[in-house]
Amino acid sequence: MKTLLGFLLFFSIVGCAQKKEPLLGETDWQREQNADFKDASKSPLKAKDRKVFKTLDFFPVDSSFIVSATLKRTPDSEWFLMQTTTDRVSNERIYGVITFELKGKNYALAIYQGQELMKQEGFEDYLFLPFIDNTNGETTYGGGRYLDLRIPENDVIIVDFNKSYNPYCAYDEKYSCPIVPRDNYVDVEVKAGVKAFAKND
Repeated sequence: MKTLLGFLLFFSIVGCAQKKEPLLGETDWQREQNADFKDASKSPLKAKDRKVFKTLDFFPVDSSFIVSATLKRTPDSEWFLMQTTTDRVSNERIYGVITFELKGKNYALAIYQGQELMKQEGFEDYLFLPFIDNTNGETTYGGGRYLDLRIPENDVIIVDFNKSYNPYCAYDEKYSCPIVPRDNYVDVEVKAGVKAFAKND
């Protein structure tokens, strides 16, 4: 009898393990994104979208979209109210300007620091890079995408466009998302990171 119960328990555990789908993604970052989107406590997805969610649509990882940028800090920059997709405004400042070369062209983009966010534990050195490029409205979200960065110890900062992600308002209009400044334009198709999201109507 004990042997029979043991077998039943074993097959029950194995069956449950098989039902749990593995996280999809080419990299740890992609798998982490998918895990967050599946998690009801973290996901920006509407309930109907989360129920059928399996993975975000990513471009294939491309090392040519990983660049080493030079950071010029702007310590005297003033705080300003950055407009968002709702009536809310975000108190931000330009922490610095990064310069880099991508696909044979030179760029200078502003990176931002949020006044409220920098007071939160774990985000003291957080920087925010919103950008638009030539994929927006086609293969990627029309409003542009974001990148998370950290303050480097020196003046070199690695920018990995493979970690570009959509603002939450791309998934649910209830979210308030900073509007990408037009000056942060990358005049190339940045085929890296998260693609546009197809909602379930």
